[in-house]
Amino acid sequence: MGLIRKRYFLFLFNVYWFLVLPMTDADNTELIYKGCAEQKLQDPSGIFSQNLKSLLDSLVSVSQSGKRVFFTTTSGEGQNVVMGLYQCRGDLSDSACYDCVSKVPDLLDKLCGKVVAARIQLIGCYLRYEIVGFKQVPETQLLYKVCGSKKASYDDGFEERRESAFGMVESGVKNTGNLFYTGSYQSLYVLGQCEGDLAKDDCGDCVKSAEDQAKAQCGDSISAQIYLHKCSISYSFYYKKGSSTSSSPGRAIEKIFSFPCFVVLTMYYTCVSSLPGEKRSLDTQRTVALAVGGFAALGFLIVCLLCLKSVLKKKGDKY
Repeated sequence: MGLIRKRYFLFLFNVYWFLVLPMTDADNTELIYKGCAEQKLQDPSGIFSQNLKSLLDSLVSVSQSGKRVFFTTTSGEGQNVVMGLYQCRGDLSDSACYDCVSKVPDLLDKLCGKVVAARIQLIGCYLRYEIVGFKQVPETQLLYKVCGSKKASYDDGFEERRESAFGMVESGVKNTGNLFYTGSYQSLYVLGQCEGDLAKDDCGDCVKSAEDQAKAQCGDSISAQIYLHKCSISYSFYYKKGSSTSSSPGRAIEKIFSFPCFVVLTMYYTCVSSLPGEKRSLDTQRTVALAVGGFAALGFLIVCLLCLKSVLKKKGDKY
């Protein structure tokens, strides 16, 4: 009984491993882009470096307090002042915000070195700094874009849905307290956010500029990320009754077989291991034959159906 119980718990653990862990969210500390000024920091006295370190320490400390999604501050005096800020995505928890911001100082040093201004954009946050007198860029300056490779079909109503979703974002960022909005409209997920010191109307104008950039830069891509100096937007379109656009025959087969096969084999191993020796041998041969034959037949059927679907779709696209 003890052996059976141990293998039963092993089975439950493997179910958790295959079901729960793949569902975790994307890493909020993953790098999206870096922006490093070309001008190196001339600092023979070390004052700027000291002020920059104090600035970064202050930003990380405030993010750890869990009270602010956006924070800006300065360090130093006179001509040695360094200004900096961080902003976390509006739907992040306090701990996730801190985890994100705390990763940036090391990345700044590794990716940019000692420069007069820099910006690091991660999935969940960004941090930037600049020395006093650094040339300012417009609020709607395009900094970075990511356009999805998959294009919308002519008959799926993508452009109309995107226009409606964009309207929701423009209104949403102005009507929320933290200049952040996320929502969906007819299978199109959209997110928008402005830097925390923007006025509401300016935020709406910035988001509108980001939307225009998305149309101009990404065209009919069904997903995009647009980063301007003071705001950003992103969207992803899921079609065919909510199925993800990342779906493919290969991924479909993987999803169908990976977990069920593992569960069946684990259950089989658990049950058979508890049988007497002779019966276990006979049942092993019979079960293996049935399992292999059954999954082979099921796999062949699924592949045939997927191929047929692909052929029909290609024929339909010709007309």
